[in-house]
Order: sequence, then C-alpha cells, then structure tokens
Amino acid sequence: MSFKGTYTALVTPFRSDGALDLDALARLVEWQIESGIDGLVPCGSTGEAATLSHSEHIQVVKHVVEVVAGRVPIIAGTGSNYTREAVELTDEARRVGADGALLISPYYNKPTQDGIFHHYRTVAEETGLPLVLYNIPGRTASRIEPATTARLSRLPGVVSLKEAGGDLVATSQTIAMSEPGFVVLSGDDALTLPMLAIGAKGVITTTGNVAPRQMSEITRAFLGGDTERAREIHYQLLTVMEALFIEPNPIPVKTALAILGRIPEPTLRLPMTTMQKSNRDRLEAALAELKQE
Repeated sequence: MSFKGTYTALVTPFRSDGALDLDALARLVEWQIESGIDGLVPCGSTGEAATLSHSEHIQVVKHVVEVVAGRVPIIAGTGSNYTREAVELTDEARRVGADGALLISPYYNKPTQDGIFHHYRTVAEETGLPLVLYNIPGRTASRIEPATTARLSRLPGVVSLKEAGGDLVATSQTIAMSEPGFVVLSGDDALTLPMLAIGAKGVITTTGNVAPRQMSEITRAFLGGDTERAREIHYQLLTVMEALFIEPNPIPVKTALAILGRIPEPTLRLPMTTMQKSNRDRLEAALAELKQE
C-alpha cells in the first residue's frame, strides 16, 4: 500500500475527568471524512500517544477503524524507543484493522544509524504491516539520515517517511537516494508546499484537525498540477499553521478544536497544561480568519 495525499494526525479527545471521549472522537472522524481527507492517523504525537496506556492506545485505534469502516486508510501511531514494544503495538494495530503504522524513530536512547535501521527492520519483518518511518529530531534527539532512509526503503513493508526534520536539502537527498515508489510525506504543515515541490506526495498534518478541507486541497491541487491554487491555500492557512505551534503540540490544536466547537473541552494529560491566555488570544484571532465548512 502506498500512502499519498493528506492524512490528519488526529487528537485524542478526553473528558474533563481525563477519560477517553470516544463519542467526540467519532464525530471528529466523521467530519474529517466529510471534508475530503485522504486518511487518518490516530495515536501519533498529536494524539498524545505518550500519555495513553497500551489498552487505551489500541482502544483508540480500534474505535477509529470501526468508525471509518474502510472509507479511508488508517495509519496507526505505534512507535516506541523500545523495539519489542514497537513490535507489540504495531502487531495489535494490525490485528484491529489498521492499514499501516507510523513509527517515530527511537527517542531518548539516541541509537546509531545502524540501530535505527535494525529497529525498523525488526518491526517490518515481525508484523507485516506497511510502515511509515517518522523523522522528527526535535522530539527524538536523533535523526534518520538520508542514507538510512534509503537503506530502509529497500526493505519489504517499509513504504513511506514522515519527514519533520525541517531540512529541505536532506529531504531532497532522501528522495533522490530512496527506491522508486517510496513515498515521502511532509511532517511540518508550513513546509508542505515546498516539500511537494521537491517530490513529497502529501502530508501528515496537525492543521488538518481544524482545516481538513483546506489542507486536503493543498496536496490535491499541487499533485493535480494547479500549483497556483496550492500556493493560494498555503498562504490562507499560514497564520493558522503558525498559531497551532506557538505552544507544544497538541496544546494549541486541542484548544482550537474546543474554540470551534468540535470537541467539548480541550482536556490534556499532564505534563501538558492549559494554553496561556495571550497565546489563546492569538490562536482565536487566527481561527477567526479561517473559513469553516
């Protein structure tokens, strides 16, 4: 399976007591599909996977699979800094019906490039689920180098990369060195347009939570040859994209969804805390300019 287009990295709604709010999650999923999103990614960084228990993690993935009912592909976040845990989470995601898995490169341990390679190879070989690599050095303290991605792209089952390294030269090297058909997706909303210009095929987006139609249209227009339209929407969304990252993700996006009435409340789990008022004011101003549908 090849993952292309716009995939929303879903938030995980919580009730005021901190429990999962699966009804709110189902409503979000339905709105995403109605808005033309190409696919969904539950339990990534935006979904606060780091604060979910294993049972909650699989419960969220299973619920999204059931609500989607085959209408769009689902890539479940299953990454860990412990390879055996990553295998177990990925295997469980496969069991409940996910179409693929997104795995952050091992964080904190700071493995060598060879260690990163063998981590992903082990998950691919033991689970059989199509894997999306995830390079985000700002969170992991290590980087998947272009040569390592190219090496991984030759393994059966390693189909894509979510690139959030913020380095367009390195991304160009990755695309040039990887196997034909290996798909690179933007992992940075504001860099989606330039990444499409150098050969990326889509985005896994946080902004898609609040503007799924517009984010989908950026990739659809660009890949369809209408670069002017893609550029126009990019600039329409730029203020919102910036506002959604003025505090650590997913604090702003959950706050935005509550402001828009898409979730009942922006409940977060510690160590994430409520958005500062000055930043919330800036976020509200950006959202006021966003055309909702």
